[in-house]
Amino acid sequence: MAYGRFAEYYDLLYQVQHKDYEREACRLHRLIQKHKSAPGNRLLDVGCGTGEHLRYLHDFYQVEGVDSSAEMLRVAQKKLPHVPFHQGDMRTFQLNQRFEVIISLFGSVGYVETVEGLREAVVNMRRHLVPGGVLVVEPWLGPEDIEDGRTHVVVADEGERKVIRAGVTRVKGRTTEIHFHFVIAEKAGLKTFEERHRLGLFSAEEYRQAMERSGLRVSYEREELSGRGVYIGYLPPA
Repeated sequence: MAYGRFAEYYDLLYQVQHKDYEREACRLHRLIQKHKSAPGNRLLDVGCGTGEHLRYLHDFYQVEGVDSSAEMLRVAQKKLPHVPFHQGDMRTFQLNQRFEVIISLFGSVGYVETVEGLREAVVNMRRHLVPGGVLVVEPWLGPEDIEDGRTHVVVADEGERKVIRAGVTRVKGRTTEIHFHFVIAEKAGLKTFEERHRLGLFSAEEYRQAMERSGLRVSYEREELSGRGVYIGYLPPA
């Protein structure tokens, strides 16, 4: 599912977890410049979420974002009012332009759920890439990396407002289902809500094959963004 009410608290909860978007954007920029040969600087973030990476990548590129969640896009648009954002599924979105750089970060590709969905998403992103451009995919966890029944809690304290996100991860075959429960405590009282997120578990070979079958030359860079490395697909010049 796409992010719903979670979107309102997303940035706060990852701030508490010390996710360094600026550092990741700078490392990503170095990787992009290492691999791309196309001269332009248009960048599309697929699964852009609240736009935090684009906040910093905007210093280097002409950026746009795509996400399936209207709620996440509302947060992103408020933050970056001059950046074009589009709502769409990464497997099927259609923009009437192509880009020198396309990125899909922080495991957002896992939301396609199946290997066939992964292939469809990669093919669709490759369609939006110019010759000499690069596609950068940061994977979700692989089948060997996930633990069934893992519990996790994040607490954010904003003084007048406290936010708790508790979760349980379940593994069902090659799918992760994460059940989140939120509690928001503020002067007006308590609010609670739940969300369930389903993500596919793909192997390194499945990521590589999906990119190679789409016509990309693939390499894997261990340089850390959020600890999972990145797959880089290069589209040779025509």
